[in-house]
Amino acid sequence: MFTATAGLRGVVMRGPTKPVCAESEPCEEPAAGIVLQFSRGGRVVARVKTGAAGRYSLRLLPGTYAVTTPQHRVGSGVTPRSVRVPVGRIARVDFHVDTGIQ
Repeated sequence: MFTATAGLRGVVMRGPTKPVCAESEPCEEPAAGIVLQFSRGGRVVARVKTGAAGRYSLRLLPGTYAVTTPQHRVGSGVTPRSVRVPVGRIARVDFHVDTGIQ
């Protein structure tokens, strides 16, 4: 039986937030309320919704998972699209959601 703590935590950002981005202004923002879906072997095993600051945290068994945003269909989706959960620890993985603005 699996007893060690393992999982992921991090921040999800969305962008670009405007058609033209300047170096002096941020061009992305925290993705509040985005659902991240984690699949393994073609089966959804977990979902987590980001908070107001775009943060998320969840426990998962160690291994590799495909990541999607099922409610977000604009742009090229979420990156990275695949993550590895290490044995015995909570790893930090930050995601970016493409808004499709060009």
